[in-house]
Amino acid sequence: MAFAPRGPEASFFQVLDQHRASLLVALRKGGREPAGGGTHLATSSEVLAAIENVIQDIITSLARNEAPAFTIDNRSSWENIKFEDSVGLHMVSHCTTRKIKSDSPKSVKTFALILKILSMIYKLVQSNIYATKRDIYYTDSQLFGNQTVVDNIINDISCMLKVPRRSLHILSTSKGLIAGNLRYIEEDGTKVNCACTTAVAVPSNVQGIQNLITDAKFLLIVEKDATFQRLLDDSFCTKMSPCIMVTGKGVPDLNTRLLVKKLWDTFHIPIFTLVDADPHGIEIMCIYKYGSMAMSFEAHNLTVPAIRWLGLLPSDIKRLNIPKGTLIPLTKQDQMKLDSILKRPYITCQPFWRKEMEIMADSKMKAEIQALTFLSSDYLSRVYLPNKLKFGGWI
Repeated sequence: MAFAPRGPEASFFQVLDQHRASLLVALRKGGREPAGGGTHLATSSEVLAAIENVIQDIITSLARNEAPAFTIDNRSSWENIKFEDSVGLHMVSHCTTRKIKSDSPKSVKTFALILKILSMIYKLVQSNIYATKRDIYYTDSQLFGNQTVVDNIINDISCMLKVPRRSLHILSTSKGLIAGNLRYIEEDGTKVNCACTTAVAVPSNVQGIQNLITDAKFLLIVEKDATFQRLLDDSFCTKMSPCIMVTGKGVPDLNTRLLVKKLWDTFHIPIFTLVDADPHGIEIMCIYKYGSMAMSFEAHNLTVPAIRWLGLLPSDIKRLNIPKGTLIPLTKQDQMKLDSILKRPYITCQPFWRKEMEIMADSKMKAEIQALTFLSSDYLSRVYLPNKLKFGGWI
């Protein structure tokens, strides 16, 4: 008789279970968990009304012989960003704005492109059909110039209308992967089982998935695809069963962040990050935990402040006697990034993070997760992660 693969004994998860219990106590005590997230998914009629109001303002300006302009919250200024431990980085209610004017040579093209995409969104919502950002770009690739232009305008529109991007009926193609003890049903009825030897792509319509089922004790966010694949090859999900692994393949896309947030809101299981011991890895971890300046207007749907840093910690480098030859000197850019992170508002409530970053700054060295292979080829999956998870080696 064939038996399903089993993970460690129940006693292995004792510290993890205690951590989960403390997270639940903190949630109940603070009453800080927003019911269903902060920004609600706007109804189609609300989105259509919001677009009609914007167009009405343009008509009113023209009737007054004034040049129309779009007023958009400034998403690139720290002055407009507020930090709350329970939410992360989010925009202040009365923030500075910028104007996209129709009579300015600098912004007239952007004004026209916003108007064009608004028109496309209106048709999508009205027809109840969805399009990807890539679809929008290819409607007139010569006019838009590149995909980034489209991406930025869609974010600006979402911010201007005060509605989440999915409410605009625009989806983005997912680049993230998920594996482990998780099953769910996609919006079109497709049943997905992530407990396979190969990973499953993060769905492009995360808010549409339903009937999520898991027994996972924890969720591990892996920074890099190569590390994620190595852990799959080492049967990490089986050896540490039940668990879930996710990777955003570097800087996470919106769908990967939405999925991590959905899993937290649904199951409240401990979530850990495994990133390189370098400023870039720390930045990626901060995006999952506290959000980014660019998407701060949608922080309530994206951030998970309960996330903990599992590794690779700069202090682990010395503790494990990782060979100096495997370390990489910090570049000038790295040092600037590190200084920038240390000045961010959330670091004041993370003294252990600060200490780790100061260790990195003092040593002027960084290390990739792959440096652990110099101790043994499977050290990461066989020794490092199991010990960290068993004995609570996270901060």
